[in-house]
Amino acid sequence: MGKWFKSGSPWIWMTGGAVSISLIAVIGLLLLIASRGLSYFWPADVYQWELEDSNGVKSTLIGEVYDREQVPTERLIAAGHKFNEHPGEFVNRYLVKTGNREFVGLDFRWILETDIVSRAKPEGIAKVERTKNGNFYGYPVALIEDGKRLDLNESNIEQPLHDHIERAVDLSDQALTLQKSDIGSINYDLERLRLKERKFELDGKLTDAAKADFAAQAKKLNDDYLVLEKQLFDLRDQAARDAVVIRDMRGEEVTIKLDSVLEVSYVNRMGFISKVGHWFVGLGRFINDDPREANTEGGVFPAIFGTVFMVMLMAVIVTPFGVIAAIYLHEYAKKGPITKMIRIAVINLAGVPSIVYGVFGLGFFVYMLGGSIDQLFYPEALPAPTFGSPGVIWSALTLAILTLPVVIVSTEEGLSRIPSAVRQGSLALGATKAETLWRIVIPMASPAIMTGLILAVARAAGEVAPLMLVGVVKLAPTLPIDMNFPFVHLERKFMHLGFHIYDVGFQSPNVEAARPLVYATSFLLVSVIVALNLTAISVRNHLREKFRSLEH
Repeated sequence: MGKWFKSGSPWIWMTGGAVSISLIAVIGLLLLIASRGLSYFWPADVYQWELEDSNGVKSTLIGEVYDREQVPTERLIAAGHKFNEHPGEFVNRYLVKTGNREFVGLDFRWILETDIVSRAKPEGIAKVERTKNGNFYGYPVALIEDGKRLDLNESNIEQPLHDHIERAVDLSDQALTLQKSDIGSINYDLERLRLKERKFELDGKLTDAAKADFAAQAKKLNDDYLVLEKQLFDLRDQAARDAVVIRDMRGEEVTIKLDSVLEVSYVNRMGFISKVGHWFVGLGRFINDDPREANTEGGVFPAIFGTVFMVMLMAVIVTPFGVIAAIYLHEYAKKGPITKMIRIAVINLAGVPSIVYGVFGLGFFVYMLGGSIDQLFYPEALPAPTFGSPGVIWSALTLAILTLPVVIVSTEEGLSRIPSAVRQGSLALGATKAETLWRIVIPMASPAIMTGLILAVARAAGEVAPLMLVGVVKLAPTLPIDMNFPFVHLERKFMHLGFHIYDVGFQSPNVEAARPLVYATSFLLVSVIVALNLTAISVRNHLREKFRSLEH
């Protein structure tokens, strides 16, 4: 036994066991997030319950089973619930998503198993996904087409309903595209024209001829706006022409305009293949659509775009500054106490809490630097800020400073691994110091530079606290990139997956509906970070193979 300990084998086994446990924990966490998040898009069966409480009040309930748990009977009795017969030590209860928010009030309701008289899964029940007020559950009984009611039965309503919804969705999409592109461009041009006229006024150049020219341009834009506005209203009226009549769990008929309906699905009729297809459609909508209903429904595309755009902008900023700083410290700075203090300061900066960087970014970048830019280049827009308010550029700069120590330290490590003989050989062949750095040293250190960039991207993509101060918002009306000149708008606020998780999980008015979205968005954020890291790793491996010959 003593020889075994002296051989070092126990420490090898302990190290291997620790690594294995860590991998199992990470994989288990990812599997938990993935299972909870991806199951949100699976179409759940819709049930109809006949209920009777202890007072003999009967009711009908339609909805999906979201959760179930066992509750001690004594706790229910202490809360005032009465049982006709003692059900035992525990009672099963179910969390049911009922939808129909206009009439029920809450989307979710707990029911006790002792109150259930019967439970059925009728094939005629439909789940109506809407753009507002959540889902609606019931039995579609008729279509209203251009004011005329068409009574249909369960066997022949599905296809006509699908066709009418597809028409309404297509018209709504056309109206939304018109509003965001053409009408949005005119509004943008009108605002730029107003600011240009204001600038002429401040500069003393606003003559009568200039006023007439601005008025003519504004009139032309307003005329174009009125034409497009009429087209928009026509599209909206056509989309709202038809409606569906649904009999809900109260037994009453409710009319729902099809312009607010995204999809009507008969989940109880679906087979496994149909449910798989529906799952992929739901996942695609989650990735591609905009959020709605206080971020508890819809998609997260603006948050995905904002996260990737901000991280790429941060990488473009931090890489040259980090590499230049590391080259100076390693290749040019004299070895002395000042250089040593600078290195210690760089290492300590990596341990500063991220919220401190956020406060610094707000005070220096937003208020000082952004405010100065507004006074120098955008005085016509004041007092409304242009760059003097939180935006994506300030978020990228703040995270660039936050991750700068990582890039500097990683690049210095790469430079220190390059043999001095390589530098001396290049200088002996007549190359200058700068040529040696550019053609020999930096290419050989590029894998280490990419390693630092990978670590920087991994940290920056998950940071939330500093972004809450310098640019991220709950809902951004426009993306930082669009078709309006100058096409890239670095002063705009943006959405971020990390902040979206915080907002949905802790600020949502509907906790039960938000819970699966938290898991889904978390899994998506992890996927985005992994994709960014894999891209950087592939580039690093390519550079390592490309410049391997220089090491020999």
